[in-house]
Amino acid sequence: MKNQEQELLVMLLAGGILAIAVVTFIVIIVLQYQRRQHRHEKELTRMKDQYEQEVLRSQLEIQEETFKMIGQELHDNIGQVLSVVKLSLSMLPIRKDHEAYEPIFTSRQILNKAAQDLSDLTKSMHNDRIAQIGLVEAIRHEVENMRKSGVLHVEFETVGSEYHFDGQKSTFLFRMFQEMLNNTLKHSKASQLDVRLLFSDDNKFSLILADNGVGFDVEAKRNSVSSSSGVGLKSIFNRAKLIGADLDMKSIPGKGTTVTIQLSLPQES
Repeated sequence: MKNQEQELLVMLLAGGILAIAVVTFIVIIVLQYQRRQHRHEKELTRMKDQYEQEVLRSQLEIQEETFKMIGQELHDNIGQVLSVVKLSLSMLPIRKDHEAYEPIFTSRQILNKAAQDLSDLTKSMHNDRIAQIGLVEAIRHEVENMRKSGVLHVEFETVGSEYHFDGQKSTFLFRMFQEMLNNTLKHSKASQLDVRLLFSDDNKFSLILADNGVGFDVEAKRNSVSSSSGVGLKSIFNRAKLIGADLDMKSIPGKGTTVTIQLSLPQES
């Protein structure tokens, strides 16, 4: 009887150990499966993000080439026509006391301004020039054009030692600045715009635009597919993502908008 009890105890113990082993084996298999599934999902997400970034990068590169081509066509064709008209007007033998002198003189001034505006436009569309003169100078040129237009008062400030970004980053940052400036002009109803470029000692670059306009709901505009400004905001966020920049956009209806783009500078070796 005692032997039977011992055998039963041994069988129960062996069965318990076997059951624990089976459960442990199942748990290990389930955990491994979950880990593999998690890795697989992460890899799919990474591949999807990489694919979307490559598509976006290609789209932006095509856009830059289109800008470049349009700028060249404007310069070669319309610019040449304006030059011919301006030369023709300058050769007219009309004295100052002639009744047609004032209209012709005014027309020449308008043509001069149109030619200069066209030149500024074609330069801003040319990404090679942006890389050549540098981001700070390109933005300063845009600010000066804005000041000359008298549309709004612009304050411009550069702090720290300028760092020259590579061509793509310079172009992307400048296009983001242009888009934000365009949004300010079209939608903000602002009278004041402050532009600051900060090159800090801890290898951080910040581009800050702050206006005193009417403000807006950032998320609503960004998610709007029908709004042209919504498309513009998406373009700004997409470009920031491609160059690894942090973009912070704060806007309160009735209290203006502040946009901060921050980018880490490469460590000097």
